Amino acid sequence: MIDKLEFFIALAKEQHFGRAAAELGITQPTLSAAIKQLEDQLGVMLVQRGSRFQGLTPEGQRVLEWARRIVGDTRTMRAEMRAARRGLAGHVRIAAIPTALAMLPELTTPFREKHPEVTFSIISRTSLEVLSLLENFEIDIGITYLDNEPLGHVASVPLYSERYQLITAAANRLADRETVTWKEVAELPLCLLTPDMQNRRIINKHLEEVGATAHPTLESNSMIVLFSHIRTGKWASIMPLNLAEVLGFAEPIRAIPIVEPDASHLVGLVAVKREPHTPLVSALLYEARQLAERYNSQR
Repeated sequence: MIDKLEFFIALAKEQHFGRAAAELGITQPTLSAAIKQLEDQLGVMLVQRGSRFQGLTPEGQRVLEWARRIVGDTRTMRAEMRAARRGLAGHVRIAAIPTALAMLPELTTPFREKHPEVTFSIISRTSLEVLSLLENFEIDIGITYLDNEPLGHVASVPLYSERYQLITAAANRLADRETVTWKEVAELPLCLLTPDMQNRRIINKHLEEVGATAHPTLESNSMIVLFSHIRTGKWASIMPLNLAEVLGFAEPIRAIPIVEPDASHLVGLVAVKREPHTPLVSALLYEARQLAERYNSQR
């Protein structure tokens, strides 16, 4: 039953029998047979069938909720028994919004010092993708905004507030200012994250509040692309204060606070809301709370 529920979750995620079978490493007939057996066991149709996948039935949507809960609990039980036998070990999958990537060593480094048998993989994703990956068990932990757009049913640990700075070459206009306004920033040749990023939606919102609109001359979903263009001295960008501090921009690059409004947005760690969590996730939640206390003590 657990295997069939895992197959069903994969099918619901991929929305295609062939892709789901490839993701699971099985043949398409094996997947189709498993879904049919699950339907027979439960006595309901789960999938709207035609010449191709046409979506889940209402009963299928409800079973998907149960499947995620049951599979999640089963994985937690297995992880807890492994930890009881071997101590805390395993692999942690993390997805983070681009502006939070630079702070991750402050979480992963002390965690691995305490638990040397743990390894990590870290990917950069949009805030919406972080939540989708969590829901589908493709990551263990997400780092994203907590207070700007709906999060759904997650456990969260607030880490820090993101405040915004104009990052520009020392020779550029406004570079000699102690602060700049959002309206003034909108007039500069900006390079910004792409519109699918929540950071960009936040920037657009604050510009709209003062009657301005961003007209970036370059957009990218990579912070490295933005950094490299800023360093040419021909581009400016809007970045969080904590990110600018981690990068340690030296002259001739300046980081200038943006005011009117003086905006901030909360960034934190999110995990699937489940009790108990896996031992790894529980330990990471604890480490995140310790990190948040360090951030607060530095204010």
